[in-house]
Amino acid sequence: MKPLPHFSNSEIEALRPDSLRPSPSEHPHATSWEQEATSATGGDLADVLTVMLLGSECQFRCLMCDLWKTTHRGPTPSGSIPKQLHNALRGTNGNPAGVTKPRERWIKLYNASNFFAPYNVPVNDLDLIAREIVAFQRIVVENHPRLLRESIVRFRDALHGRLEVALGLETVHPETLAALNKRMDADDFQAACQWLLSRDIDVRSFVLLKPPGMDEEEGIFWCERSVRFAESQGVRHVSIIPMRSGNGAVDVLQQRQLFEPPLARSLESALNAALSPNIVVTADLWDWHKLRGLCPKCSSQRLAAIQLANLRQHAINSDSSFLPACPCRS
Repeated sequence: MKPLPHFSNSEIEALRPDSLRPSPSEHPHATSWEQEATSATGGDLADVLTVMLLGSECQFRCLMCDLWKTTHRGPTPSGSIPKQLHNALRGTNGNPAGVTKPRERWIKLYNASNFFAPYNVPVNDLDLIAREIVAFQRIVVENHPRLLRESIVRFRDALHGRLEVALGLETVHPETLAALNKRMDADDFQAACQWLLSRDIDVRSFVLLKPPGMDEEEGIFWCERSVRFAESQGVRHVSIIPMRSGNGAVDVLQQRQLFEPPLARSLESALNAALSPNIVVTADLWDWHKLRGLCPKCSSQRLAAIQLANLRQHAINSDSSFLPACPCRS
């Protein structure tokens, strides 16, 4: 494990690359339908609509975050989020294409910041948002573990479906978590889980694979350990996110040989190690092509294997048909 420097908020901002920030809009940044396992058995699937909402930047300056690129400057205008959601649902007709078997429908409202920070989502908009999503059985939003407000409970009460709050745990390695400038520790995460669960609100979590300072083996070990900690706190679903560069600060660490993206094989191993009969565990494949160790002959097949493992909640190597025979894996 390599020791990491501690960057301040201003230093992290100063290291950001030039990026054309969006302006406030009545349309979301993006929408997509996907399927997700509803339980660790992998037997049932839900159709999940993810709406990437356009709003203001998060108040925290986490070392690894690049989501600021999709946020605008200044507070989120009142009424903007409900209007975006209305347009998103109208654009998708509220249904995934090509679905023949009725399934639960879930919606993820991800705003690249904190759903329950008034600067990011005005409190007066929460009831309007709830009215737009009455057709969904589960509503997933993201929030920092230290931002716990009674508006969360009011939003829960306004919903027809079940509320789930996604919290970034990142890692339980204490020194690494401190260097990530997350402004929280494992105790804060534990307290947030207890607060939410005691109010009948489900929790999901994000865990990083191979944050700065770790080699491949350390990355897999601490990823699995972080998932186990989240599981012990009653988290329903953990998403493993391979650490990536591109936000400025992480690129500096890469130049200093304190970071390099994980191997694709490490993501496969981390998912296998983290699977549990008690919680849903998935591998985030957003930047699959940025992982190291990918082979052009088998990359697409390996991607499909992880996608299938995410849905079935089975280890990747539990079925010989999951992974292709390729010299790159020998």
